[in-house]
Amino acid sequence: MIASTDPEVRTFPDLKELSNAAAVQFRSLAITAISEGGRFTAALSGGNTPKELYALLAKRPYSDRIAWEHVHLFWADERCVPPGHDESNFRLVQEQLLSGVSIPPKNIHRIKGERGAVQAAKEYEQHLREFFGGNGCPVLDAVILGVGADGHTASLFPGLRHVDECDRLVLPVSPGYQRKDRVTLALPVLNHAKHVLILASGTAKQRVIRSILGDGNPDDLPAGLVRPLSGACTWFLDQDAAAQLPGDKDAWQWKAPGQ
Repeated sequence: MIASTDPEVRTFPDLKELSNAAAVQFRSLAITAISEGGRFTAALSGGNTPKELYALLAKRPYSDRIAWEHVHLFWADERCVPPGHDESNFRLVQEQLLSGVSIPPKNIHRIKGERGAVQAAKEYEQHLREFFGGNGCPVLDAVILGVGADGHTASLFPGLRHVDECDRLVLPVSPGYQRKDRVTLALPVLNHAKHVLILASGTAKQRVIRSILGDGNPDDLPAGLVRPLSGACTWFLDQDAAAQLPGDKDAWQWKAPGQ
């Protein structure tokens, strides 16, 4: 798959400002999608950085400006654990966002990881095809992703062949390294989204950010392969994560508009 959209990079002094900017973007995308098409579809990820975004979205001035009854939430990936497990991405979103907004239960489309990676992936792919229709990739309005220190995003890990999958929408993943099995959206689904927001913060991300954004992703790290075909991809970085990028990082500085 050859992507046609270059990513935009925005840097911020800290995680708080990064999260506020991402929340402004999410709110704007939701309002536009609902106004133009009657609904807003978004796939969410777990992780400490997106966690701050979800907490903001559950509060004013974000929660009260989004018509949550028209929002459909999906998951970019999930561990094979029950929904109440400490490591569940669904639980993270439930605690930080869903508990604070009025979204109909039928609009919450979680991955049922407790059924095992193979079965959960099969069921979620079928659900996506039924919801979006057609035989091709679903087109999500927005996808929220994080980045691991190893360059993984969603549950697409370096060195595993699932990053090359072109036919399936949802994949079972056994990452090893004593990690739990997972279920993830395939790369083509991410690259068919209208908007992808990739959030990264902290010094542990410096090397991988430099490799992907500064050096052109020579190692084909999965996070660097997220390049929407016709949509937009924006990286939201705090200064710690962006510290090893070359050039004038102040030129990338972006401040959220008034709220």
